Amino acid sequence: MNRIYKRRLITFWRIITTGMTNFIRNASLAIAAIAVMVVTLTIVLFSLIANATFTNTIAQITNKIDISVYLKDSVTPQQKDSLVANLKKLPDVGKVTYLSKDQALQTYIKDNTKNPQLLQAINATDNPLPATIKIKPLDLNKIGTIKNFLVTPANAALQTADSPSYNGDRKQAIDTITHATNVLRTIGIASVIIFTIICALIIFNTIQMAIFNRRDELTIMRLLGASTSYIRGPFVVESAIYGILSAVLSMVIVNAAFIASSSALQATSLGLLDINFAADFFGSHFLRLLLLQLLVGILIGIASSTIATRRYLKFKTK
Repeated sequence: MNRIYKRRLITFWRIITTGMTNFIRNASLAIAAIAVMVVTLTIVLFSLIANATFTNTIAQITNKIDISVYLKDSVTPQQKDSLVANLKKLPDVGKVTYLSKDQALQTYIKDNTKNPQLLQAINATDNPLPATIKIKPLDLNKIGTIKNFLVTPANAALQTADSPSYNGDRKQAIDTITHATNVLRTIGIASVIIFTIICALIIFNTIQMAIFNRRDELTIMRLLGASTSYIRGPFVVESAIYGILSAVLSMVIVNAAFIASSSALQATSLGLLDINFAADFFGSHFLRLLLLQLLVGILIGIASSTIATRRYLKFKTK
């Protein structure tokens, strides 16, 4: 039993050392493969950071956006309570707050303390503001379902003519933010997929070229009875090294980019992308992102090399 274990350990060590030797021997090919993989993993990393940043920004925007439902003065307390209760039951609603006419007036005065003309106008008349129900949506993409509920004939009969507030310029602004976020996420996912495929193809061709350069050696190994795993192992190790180095270089590049631009990031944002949050997210999740990069890089390398060697071994056995 000990002999078998020792033999397997020696074989495994030979596979590792052979793979490292092959990596050094094929340095020129390795540089091209690593360069493409670095680009791929950097895009993957930036996509992850951007997605986390978008999610944070959307959460902040969603927290600030609400739908106001303006009730007619004729609405009875029972009708109001029934509408509030039904709104709270909707799966896309986060919070429902009711403001009476007096509370709506106090809120209006508080929000316009720096505009004396509006305050003077509102104080010159009896309270013209309607009782209001404020709705916090859970997802900006699902605001339409809330509006559909509010515009049903039974609910619309309880509201003023300009209710709900999700219309006109406000609706267009919310829809624009939602659309931009979805487009950016789609572009990020598409970029990751495309570059991952390109990276896998380049590593595949790199391994194919390495196999071609060593075809005589591999043929002799096969004739001497070398197992499939023993022949394939060094190429898998070589590809895993590509992934490890590429992951580390990718993290170094992104870290250097954040450090180099740290002075310019103090109050910078690009649309929905909060650069300060992105830098903080990268720093606070550095180890997790590094492990993820290593995992992705190694998987891409191993998958590509496995397919390449499988094709070679199938060809040789025919």
